[in-house]
Amino acid sequence: MSDGMDPQTQIIAPLPRVTLQAFCETPAIAEAIEAAASDRRMQKAHVKVQMGGAPAAVEAFRHAPTPNVVVLEFQSERAGILASLDQLATVCDAGTKVMVVGHVNDVLLYREIVRRGVSEYLIAPVSVLDFVRAVSELFSTPGADPLGRTVSILGAKGGVGASTVAHNIGWAAAQNQQAQTVIADLDIAFGTAGLDFNQDPPQGISDAIFAPDRIDANLIDRLLSKCSDHLSLLAAPAMLDRTTDLTETALDGLIDILRSSIPTIVLDVPHVWTAWSRRLVVSSDEVVIVATPDLASLRNTKNLFDNLRANRPNDAKPRVVLNQVGMPKRPEIAAGEFAKAIGAELTATIQHDPALFGTAANNGQMIAEVQPSSKQAEIFAHLAALITGRSEQKRSRSPGSLLEPFLSKLARRKAS
Repeated sequence: MSDGMDPQTQIIAPLPRVTLQAFCETPAIAEAIEAAASDRRMQKAHVKVQMGGAPAAVEAFRHAPTPNVVVLEFQSERAGILASLDQLATVCDAGTKVMVVGHVNDVLLYREIVRRGVSEYLIAPVSVLDFVRAVSELFSTPGADPLGRTVSILGAKGGVGASTVAHNIGWAAAQNQQAQTVIADLDIAFGTAGLDFNQDPPQGISDAIFAPDRIDANLIDRLLSKCSDHLSLLAAPAMLDRTTDLTETALDGLIDILRSSIPTIVLDVPHVWTAWSRRLVVSSDEVVIVATPDLASLRNTKNLFDNLRANRPNDAKPRVVLNQVGMPKRPEIAAGEFAKAIGAELTATIQHDPALFGTAANNGQMIAEVQPSSKQAEIFAHLAALITGRSEQKRSRSPGSLLEPFLSKLARRKAS
């Protein structure tokens, strides 16, 4: 297993649907903002970058409305910056937020531009994540709790046990980390989350997905099936009365509502590659790819890994879990060779144990409920700690410890 949280995994809230125009003076800042525009957290924002600095901005907005955010780069000193901001104020609409990227570290300048209503001042050079974070904070409610963390878990191919891994990780996050957790089963036609948790809710996730006009926090709350004090389930209906040809943005509203109130959202993503599933996985805070030690899984894992790295350049690498390792009489690719081929360490390897996993599935239980001391249960607890960014909690005391109050009382009686 590999440990530790990547610093890039810190929560930065996605932007709402806003417009942003940047007026730059140097190619470096223009390139940084262009790169930030392609970040997953800014996928709803409409960003336009142009050169010319503040004079170009004043000219552009002289006869046109200003966007939600205007970004200005200045290479000049204090007097020139303040004069340009005063000019911009004559054409800037009320409610427009202004960000300044400057090349001087000047406290007096900062005070003056804040007095003029500038929302943020960044000092060049500016990294992609610095810019994304700064724009995100413009639209964050002061004092609001951090948004929930979304974790997409998907299989490199069908039958690798990705749903089992997702459900056990979600259960472990709720049980061991005491984190409020929702598991969303996105395999609308054939999902197994209800079976795995021995739940048969009358309503499921499709009631939210196919009614986008009705979706709100109250509807989601009614659809959640409570499994424990800290774990809820958005189960799939497992019905074939309708097809699931979803639009690319079909899940946006559901995810936004879940993120607003649930700290940990585990997304059990089916083995499909559609516009909506790709958008969902790319926009997640964490991605876990589940594979088996065979050639088809290796090829697909490599393709998924490379694609997600390209589309998530400012995020941690996807985690790769090798499942069903050690199946008797099956030729397998060794874990070390698998990792070398994809160019990344494996986050975990899970040994094949048909009796343990079969018993859990047939009983509607998680692995830690069937065999708490198993290596597999420890792995799921470790994975839950990694994806939630929390340290692993110590296990509860063994049943034998129930005698401790009695023994303590006896000891006190003898002492007296």
